[in-house]
Amino acid sequence: MTGLERIRAIDTHVHIQVDDSGRFGASPEQREAMDRYFGSSEPVRTVDETAQYYRERDMMAVVFTVDATTNSGHAPNSIDDIAAGAARNADTLIAFGSVDPLQGEAAIDELRRQASELGVRGFKFHPTVQGFDPSEERFIPLFGAIEELGLPIVVHTGQTGVGAGVPGGLGLRLSLSNPMLLDDVAARHPGLSIIMAHPSVPWQDEAISIATHKANVWIDLSGWSPKYFSPALVRATRTYLKRKMLFGSDFPALTPDRWLRDFAGLELPEEVERLVLKENAVRLLGLDGAAPA
Repeated sequence: MTGLERIRAIDTHVHIQVDDSGRFGASPEQREAMDRYFGSSEPVRTVDETAQYYRERDMMAVVFTVDATTNSGHAPNSIDDIAAGAARNADTLIAFGSVDPLQGEAAIDELRRQASELGVRGFKFHPTVQGFDPSEERFIPLFGAIEELGLPIVVHTGQTGVGAGVPGGLGLRLSLSNPMLLDDVAARHPGLSIIMAHPSVPWQDEAISIATHKANVWIDLSGWSPKYFSPALVRATRTYLKRKMLFGSDFPALTPDRWLRDFAGLELPEEVERLVLKENAVRLLGLDGAAPA
């Protein structure tokens, strides 16, 4: 058994915390808040260690960092290192890039470099951490450039563990991650595949509505144990959005083992499990040799 045949699941939401030089992509304050929020005891893993972790489980993983340099004053870990590590582990890892939207034309130049030189397969955004409203017209050139490249984006939605439980939430605004802001992006860029990351608490119904209305919008189910999914999300996954839902863990905050165990507890039809765990991601990312969805 080779290639995709050996893969039982594709985790579409995996964070790389540290690059080859040992630099973290988040500040100590952000990491501490995240650890408290999720109660994670997972060790920090390099790209190669992350690849081995998923290889042992017969899974593939989409890996990334978040460039929030302007808003946070903290540089991300190296996207070049992540892309190089994914290339070394191409049987298991798929690298997404990230750019700082607040850097204007420089961000567009950088995303084109990451696509052409590093071979990233998509881009990751976190509006709350990066401090930008994706619906603003000034970001049309940014998303238009990605649309031209034919690559998908994954965008954080809903509340976040970054800054959670800290007075003022480290100054981060949850409102920037309301999924309704992405409806504007999807309408302006019909050729851009948009993955709304996470159950979008407290805006789950909005996310479901957008994914139902816009053919170019998907939902990854990362960051929450499936046993805490709302009834509306479970119903949509079981039926009318079964081809738009993606398995994602948010590793290392939540392990794929925990997520898969609790997902099995939903007792969804076998067809739905196949679609969510693997087949939808294969189609969206073009892993079967077809053009990405």
